[in-house]
Amino acid sequence: MDASHPLMLEGLRDEWTLAGRRHQSAKVEERALHGQTGGSEMKTNRTVVGVDTAKRVFQLHWVDMETGEIEDLKLTRAKFLEHFANRTPCVVAMEACGGSHHWARELRELGHDPWLLPAKAVRPFVSGNKNDAHDARAIWTAAQMPGIKTVAVKSEEQQGILALHRMRQQLVKFRTAQINGLRGLLTEYGEVMPKGRAGIARAIAPALGRVSERLPAMVIDTLREQWARVGRLDGEIAEIERRIGVWHRGNADSKRIAEIPGVGVLTATAVVAAMGDPAAFRSGREFAAWLGLVPRHDGTGGRVRMLGISKRGDRYLRTLLIHGARSVLTHAKAPPEWTVRLAAERQSVNVATVALANKTARTIWALLAHDRAYRADFVSQPA
Repeated sequence: MDASHPLMLEGLRDEWTLAGRRHQSAKVEERALHGQTGGSEMKTNRTVVGVDTAKRVFQLHWVDMETGEIEDLKLTRAKFLEHFANRTPCVVAMEACGGSHHWARELRELGHDPWLLPAKAVRPFVSGNKNDAHDARAIWTAAQMPGIKTVAVKSEEQQGILALHRMRQQLVKFRTAQINGLRGLLTEYGEVMPKGRAGIARAIAPALGRVSERLPAMVIDTLREQWARVGRLDGEIAEIERRIGVWHRGNADSKRIAEIPGVGVLTATAVVAAMGDPAAFRSGREFAAWLGLVPRHDGTGGRVRMLGISKRGDRYLRTLLIHGARSVLTHAKAPPEWTVRLAAERQSVNVATVALANKTARTIWALLAHDRAYRADFVSQPA
């Protein structure tokens, strides 16, 4: 039969279509084989299930690897673990949000492999109107992408330490708000408080004594109660810090990185708890990028501009590291020479401070990933 015959062309078209579908299926399956750190391939034939979690309802989305059928299932909170207890081990992809670490630990106990995906990586794949089914499908799609970064599953102990840090941070903010409120109210009556926490502690009693001659007693009593509330907050913050210190003294990783200049008890415990597993990061630079301590890039047409730091990741950890680096530059007897040169060349102490914070983050990762003790004279060797 002639190759230009309509029946021959129709048969070739069918073969091309079938081959293209096989090629596309192979690409989808290959994307599903990546590892948890993103970029490495993990050979597995397990089903990937996308789960959109909520308080009471859980939406599941997956594709049956044998039949190719698309499955959507809605479960209540009570039936969620029961469903996964009765199915073969699979990859369960979820957004890293409230409660996701708890469910990841429970699913791991059942023999499944939980992946926690950043919400920023899932959002581009939400198509149509936002609902639970579309969110679950977006999570499933994001899990197929090559090089996707996953969040390390934290233990209950690590989450407990982070909870102490969050509660302490909340109390500090509330204490600052109370002090600023007192400053503003006393300024209305001509009493300007000195700067700083210690300054207002010295001047508050004489100021209240002076305004008590002109203001009603009920106002003075309320101002005194607010200042007493600040003292109670000081005690609560100190108690939380004491509990964090107890955990720090019992944790080898936290004590090891606390030897680094600029890393104190708060920074050490927060980093150990937030990092989870150091193996989740391929290098110290990746850990520093996760904290937002690397430059942001903006480029087009082959030209790339280096901007300020990206400020991605946990702002609390980034703040602790930057404050620690600033204390090294301002209070250390012999700050690193390269930071002094950098501050002089760039005419900015802040640039040198952030650069030192970046180096501190990379040093922390190296100590935890390679199980080493800190040495000030250590020189890293290229791999």
